[in-house]
Amino acid sequence: MNKSWESAIESLSQISITSSSNNEPVMIDGSSEDLRCVGVGTDAAVFQFLHAPEYAFKLYADSKFSKIEIEESVYDVLGDSTYFSKCYASYDKFLVLSYEEGVTLYDCLLQGIHVPEQVIVDVEKAREYVREKGLNPRDIHLKNILLQNGRAKIIDVSEYVQAGNDFRWEHLKSAYEYYHLIDGKSVPYWLLEAIRKWYNQWNKYAYTFDEFMKYVLRNTTFRK
Repeated sequence: MNKSWESAIESLSQISITSSSNNEPVMIDGSSEDLRCVGVGTDAAVFQFLHAPEYAFKLYADSKFSKIEIEESVYDVLGDSTYFSKCYASYDKFLVLSYEEGVTLYDCLLQGIHVPEQVIVDVEKAREYVREKGLNPRDIHLKNILLQNGRAKIIDVSEYVQAGNDFRWEHLKSAYEYYHLIDGKSVPYWLLEAIRKWYNQWNKYAYTFDEFMKYVLRNTTFRK
């Protein structure tokens, strides 16, 4: 196998990632002119190496290195699927993945890019595929789904070994019923972040999701 990604190792060594509290995005320290940050999560940041752009490097926070082996094992079980990235290799601090073109659903909302219903269908099929492989499709949300040529591509599988249902996808799918209210509109960043924080603070055992959505609609300007 041509390991052209190995040329990125020196540049990646100039970057360190630190996890944040309260499930906030990681912090990035250091830089390299050969790397472009293409994503930031709560455990890791993802970079594209300009001299091997077909790969993405998921560089984990120092306190999250134990997740590298877990996520690699999930990719091994998932195998070759149109719904997910490919994992080529793992190192002490990062995974080597296929670089996937596209815009996250979160950025689609920011930019007013139409999200077709086919995306919902694709994620449902992807979740079914994951279960068939004996894994548990968790942690599927706006920042973990790419819109790629009108279809869905899921880019984070790190929690698929955990038990239980976090209901994040079910709630997102239910929220799509209200999508016509904002379809084609650019949603301000501050508003998306406010809704995210409301959702994280919402007591799922005291209120239904419909009640949560009614709260959101009462406190936003997006109405018919």
